[in-house]
Amino acid sequence: MCTTPALGVAPSARQAAIGLPAGVSAGIAVFDRQTGTFTEQFNARARFRSASVVKLLIALDHLWDRGPSYPIPDADRARLDVMLRSSDDGAASAFWDRNGGGAIVERMVARLKLADTAPPPADRPGFWGYTALSAADTVRVYRYLLDEAPAPVRDYIMGNLRASTRCGTDGYDQSFGIAAVFDRPWAVKQGWSGFDSNGCTTDTPAPRKQESAPRPAPADGVDLRRPALHTTGTVGAADRTIVAVFTLHAEGTPYGKAYSDLGEVVRRLNVPGGTHTPGGWFGTWGSGVRVRARATTDSAVLTTLPAGVDVLAGCQKRGQTVTVPPYTNDWWAYLPKYGGYITNIYVSSPGDKLPDIPDC
Repeated sequence: MCTTPALGVAPSARQAAIGLPAGVSAGIAVFDRQTGTFTEQFNARARFRSASVVKLLIALDHLWDRGPSYPIPDADRARLDVMLRSSDDGAASAFWDRNGGGAIVERMVARLKLADTAPPPADRPGFWGYTALSAADTVRVYRYLLDEAPAPVRDYIMGNLRASTRCGTDGYDQSFGIAAVFDRPWAVKQGWSGFDSNGCTTDTPAPRKQESAPRPAPADGVDLRRPALHTTGTVGAADRTIVAVFTLHAEGTPYGKAYSDLGEVVRRLNVPGGTHTPGGWFGTWGSGVRVRARATTDSAVLTTLPAGVDVLAGCQKRGQTVTVPPYTNDWWAYLPKYGGYITNIYVSSPGDKLPDIPDC
């Protein structure tokens, strides 16, 4: 598999076509299972630190020799569920320590014939998020899951990825990339590392972070310093298309900006079977902006937005008048990806109403 863009397109031209912002590095692979071909490849074999995407390998390794029915003890099931759905770091660390740390990665490299994957650096053996991984190898992992894994393993892992929660247990909004761009059906395993979060409304346990030490300098071609944001998974009926997008951002990049930049790249990709929700994309401003069940400030808070994130507005309606000096506005935008409303005050657009967005 080549490391340059597919379809004979020069790297600089393809970088422009996918909307890769200045200062952002990416590795991209999109595989159409129906035709058996890649529709996108851009630095597909470039190695990134995996962040939480390695939890796919942790789960597969833990389930590997449990046939023929692949029973899962209740305690293990609870940890695997929250690790796969809500990207829980404590659960990942428990399985990592229990099953041999970096040996997990080495076993899965041999089993799946992964070309670019490697355990964390020797001086960071407990940092599973520093596992080296490429977009191409991630496609291989999903192809194994969907086409070769025993049915109980496939159904269990993919079922959890389809039930991905909006908020991770560490307080980050993990509904970016695939989840933000495409209508269901989709399944995702996301990864993030090196950012600060302004919090995500959730009823899951208190935040836990796997990175507790300063990130070291790049090693063995894997950048361990720049903030990383990855979206991986499947899109479309019958998991038609596998998508893997790995990105690195300039140090100090806010989470909301990286979230938005990644979303812009994903929106430009050729993803067969993927359906985009109608509406228009707009920037937002402010921190801790609440998404509410109705167009009023006394209705239930569904979640909070990452600061400065781009949002998809499906329609808009008049609701309660809100004043945030010097602005006053009674228009609210419905965000279909969040299932609720935000006041238009926090949408970066001139005028009270959003242009080209229909009334609800």
